[in-house]
Amino acid sequence: MKYSLYLFVLIKFILQYSLIDASYDLQRDEYLHLDQAQHLAWGYMSVPPFTSWISWIIGQLGNQVFWVHFFPALFGALTIVVVWKTIESLGGKYFALYLGAISVLLSAVMRLNTLFQPNSFDVLAWTTCFYLFIRFIQTDQTKWLYYFSIMWAIGFLNKYNILFLVLGLFPAILLSEHRNIFFQKRFYIAICIASLLILPNLIWQYEHQFPVIHHMKLLSKIQLIHVNRLDFLRNQIMFFLGAFFVLIASLGALLFYPPFKKYRFFFWNLVITLAIFTYFKAKDYYAMGLYPIYLSFGAVYLELVLQHGWKKYLQILALAIPCLAFIPMYLYLFPNNKPNDILENQAPYQKLGLLHWEDGKDHHIPQDFADMLGWKTLAHKLDSIVATLPPSSLDSTIILCDNYGQAGAINYYTKNNSVDAYSMNADYARWIPLNKPMKHVILVKEFDDEDPLRTTERPFFDTLYLAGIRTNPLAREFKISIYVLKNAKININRRVQDEVREALNLE
Repeated sequence: MKYSLYLFVLIKFILQYSLIDASYDLQRDEYLHLDQAQHLAWGYMSVPPFTSWISWIIGQLGNQVFWVHFFPALFGALTIVVVWKTIESLGGKYFALYLGAISVLLSAVMRLNTLFQPNSFDVLAWTTCFYLFIRFIQTDQTKWLYYFSIMWAIGFLNKYNILFLVLGLFPAILLSEHRNIFFQKRFYIAICIASLLILPNLIWQYEHQFPVIHHMKLLSKIQLIHVNRLDFLRNQIMFFLGAFFVLIASLGALLFYPPFKKYRFFFWNLVITLAIFTYFKAKDYYAMGLYPIYLSFGAVYLELVLQHGWKKYLQILALAIPCLAFIPMYLYLFPNNKPNDILENQAPYQKLGLLHWEDGKDHHIPQDFADMLGWKTLAHKLDSIVATLPPSSLDSTIILCDNYGQAGAINYYTKNNSVDAYSMNADYARWIPLNKPMKHVILVKEFDDEDPLRTTERPFFDTLYLAGIRTNPLAREFKISIYVLKNAKININRRVQDEVREALNLE
């Protein structure tokens, strides 16, 4: 059976590398995560440190796009492996293993795995934690509980979202026959292990006035305010649409199948966790890590139900349904169509709600796709502008961008190693080298710039001019202007320091 598993892993990698058309760049969040490798720390404004460690590895491997795509695909492949191992531990055979693997492979998890973000490992961490707890229930061996605590801690260091795992799981356990675990010494040892592992990040958060709290407040104000709770619940079905019958089977099995009685708390875990996510108006994909483990239960139960007589022929149909459901996903859910092709065929994207952005409005192409356009062109245009400046001036020149996407993209694609890009947005405000002499500034401004004539900065420089404009009507930032400000008349370092202090105080 191990060779079958290897085949699924191989298919996973092949599919992942075929799902992004060459006309797209990386997505804005990916640039930020890659830049974090140059500023390793125990925490960042919006994420814990794990992703920066992976970025550092990517950097050591050459920082090519191939490796940027490799690690999300790897985490997705490992999620399939964990589901496979869970099914084996539950007594599943070939049909259950294949159904579980296909259900995870041909799902929205694949879309998640196209981007280098904490989300891919988050799904793997949730799935692995559930698997380890299942092994603990099966064996009553303390080592599995400790492994659970370690994996949960690693998941915490990847994304704080995994807090919701224990917020759902622990109350569910309290409702079950396993509640006595809360009175056992090994449970609190496991808590101590997890606490010790996440302590450096908590210390970092404390030393920096818990910027994650400000980030969540900002997220709630700008993005989560547009989240509709009914849309959240409806989209949960869409994530595993082809395997939805497997999820339903798992819930039925957890409630009524006697051999699964000891796992019944997983039913309440799903109910409680989804209720918490819904209450807090979470983004729909935050809950995606919940489901792979339930596919394991459902696959094993369906194997039992469909093993005799004419029902055995339904196994073929069960394996085919996720494959057939994946066809429209393949056609519309991934950036494998050129942007202009999407523009000419918007109807199916509109029907699926893929043109609805976080600002609550519909746009030309899906938001994540739009966020993968124009970045390389921006960096090349800025390089051409830097090339017109005297080389001797670059040591005292700084690039200041309106947002982290611009700064990260410029740093990733630039051929110029003399000047780095920064921003007062996200982590870049902490990274600005305030000790570097600043006499010249290159400003990179968004399309909604409130001062295109630069009346604020003009009195402070001998020379100021619009050096270039990058336009792309399909990009999320369809217009970006680049200004050159030469020979400062004031102390720019002090002014930048004041802006940094203001930005960090807001955080």
